[in-house]
Amino acid sequence: MKSYLISSTKKSSGKTIIATGISSILSRTDSLAVFKKGPDYIDPYWLSLASKVNCYNLDFFTMSNSEIKKLYKQMSYEKNISIIEGNKGLFDGISLDGGDSNASLAHLLKLEVILVIDCVGMTRGVAPLLKGYQEFDKKIKYKGIILNNIANDRHENKVINAINEFTKLKVIGSIHKNKQLTIMEKKLGLEPVFQNPYTKNIIKNISSVIKKSVDMKYLINKKTNNKDNKIPKVVLKKNIYSNLRIGVAFDSAFGFYYPDDINEFKRLGAKIIYFDTLKDKVLPKVDGLFIGGGFPERVADKLTKNTRMIKSISNYIESEMPVYAECGGLMYLCNSIITKTNKFKMTGIINADIKMLDKPIGRGYVELMVTNKHPWMLNKDLIKCHEFHYSDIKLKNSSYSYGFKVMRGYGTNGKHDGILYKNLIASYSHLRDTSQSRWVANFLDFVNNIKNNETKKDI
Repeated sequence: MKSYLISSTKKSSGKTIIATGISSILSRTDSLAVFKKGPDYIDPYWLSLASKVNCYNLDFFTMSNSEIKKLYKQMSYEKNISIIEGNKGLFDGISLDGGDSNASLAHLLKLEVILVIDCVGMTRGVAPLLKGYQEFDKKIKYKGIILNNIANDRHENKVINAINEFTKLKVIGSIHKNKQLTIMEKKLGLEPVFQNPYTKNIIKNISSVIKKSVDMKYLINKKTNNKDNKIPKVVLKKNIYSNLRIGVAFDSAFGFYYPDDINEFKRLGAKIIYFDTLKDKVLPKVDGLFIGGGFPERVADKLTKNTRMIKSISNYIESEMPVYAECGGLMYLCNSIITKTNKFKMTGIINADIKMLDKPIGRGYVELMVTNKHPWMLNKDLIKCHEFHYSDIKLKNSSYSYGFKVMRGYGTNGKHDGILYKNLIASYSHLRDTSQSRWVANFLDFVNNIKNNETKKDI
């Protein structure tokens, strides 16, 4: 199997555009697996759309090395090519020793690196940059270099000549500055990608540029040294919760879900029932709800108009049914979402307003401790997760209890997260179901207990 890590020397160098285009092109002729380093939701969604397969996150903060290897092997088993998009620069990470860097991921999974270089204002200087990268970690295996933001043919020749003269690295792509590509790159981070009809055209246009600019045959033809492709055994626990139906909001407003978390619901026997908060009029018949993150503020006008769904969800929560909401889901369950120009009425279950901001108030990794008020989380140790929100919550009721104490990060107020109301818990933090936090099983057990209690009442 050919396994490539697409990385760069710094963030905002064009990795996502290039990874999206390469994944789209390769998926047409090869069986492909795609991954994203880190906790991000947006880049993986584009990679999924481009490759037509689920993109899985590989994150040192929430996963052990053995978990990363296991997930990677399971999802790349019997695939011809694996593409992993890095985050930030090749050697960047939280720890000084680089143990959580892209380079460490390359070593752990035996990946060849495709290094993207942002060539703005650079010619001969690319050579010492690359030689420094090679010297810094001599064990990294480079598949090739892709030059980005090349001004013109003259600029391209100068950069390539410098690389050829002073290094043995191969230039496998050269992407010239392109206004259309710049616009598309901005859209990758701005477009509400869930069920958006424009995404296919964006990917098509990106692929067209990449196909003309990158030596795709070289990526397909050259063999790698990665022969460790034995699939790890998966312990099946079917039918434990086969009596449960879990409603999951998936539409233009909500779509931030880790595919392996959804897989865990299914592995434990629960049936996932997707519903649309914008188009459906009532909730499906389910035993519990999971409303994930997304962009409710982008379609707030449509959400507020679907009053029947708002009423259906409100009645569901008021009747003490189990509900878990993350970030966008939390926003939807408050009184309103306030933008610069409008105030949109939401479900009003949580007595608070959501105010949209120009900059993120919560961004990055989070560490939580479970309080004794949390209805279903069993963790005694720190829970590692992440947050990313451009909104602040303004509570009008100070009597709410919280399911989490924030040890690192922001949450709802810098101290707490996980607002509790009846059998609802709503957080800004995004949980990840790994060995350090088996939240899916905990939640299903809670749902099951409530269902059994309701059944006993009926009897």
